[in-house]
Amino acid sequence: MKKNVLFTLFSLIFIFQIATRAGQQWYAFQDGMKLADSGAKHLVIDFYADWCHWCKVMDKETFSDPKVEKYLFENFIPIKLNAESTTETITFRGQQLSPRELTSAFQVTGFPSIAFLTPEMEIITVIPGYIKKDMFMNILEYVEHECYKSQISFDEFLKKGCDNRKSK
Repeated sequence: MKKNVLFTLFSLIFIFQIATRAGQQWYAFQDGMKLADSGAKHLVIDFYADWCHWCKVMDKETFSDPKVEKYLFENFIPIKLNAESTTETITFRGQQLSPRELTSAFQVTGFPSIAFLTPEMEIITVIPGYIKKDMFMNILEYVEHECYKSQISFDEFLKKGCDNRKSK
């Protein structure tokens, strides 16, 4: 009896540890915006739709990759936004909008679309479509190192890298 209780207890602890490590939670839009007020990190906004097949594939194959997830959560404020929602109101740059209106303001026309913003909430770029994990890591590094400020093209970054290391 004692063995069964101990086995069950250790099993539950093990399962809990795996569950808490597997998949950090992205921020809801308003929560991410509050966190962004500190101005320390770039933002990544995942515009998705519930029915979108490629959004689910990107969640499973790109965002859940341990290397991508670690880099994303350490260096960015990751936000998920259901682009078709009309039932909530969010605030962006002092304007009250529905997620659908914000999606339109970002000129998103397909899903998934990933927006990258500066810590000051300026749009760097919006990338439509599914992005494989290796390419997404390259994009994260390009943005986090602020290579775009030096007018270094993404293609040039892929070939030569970028010296723009933010001082932390």
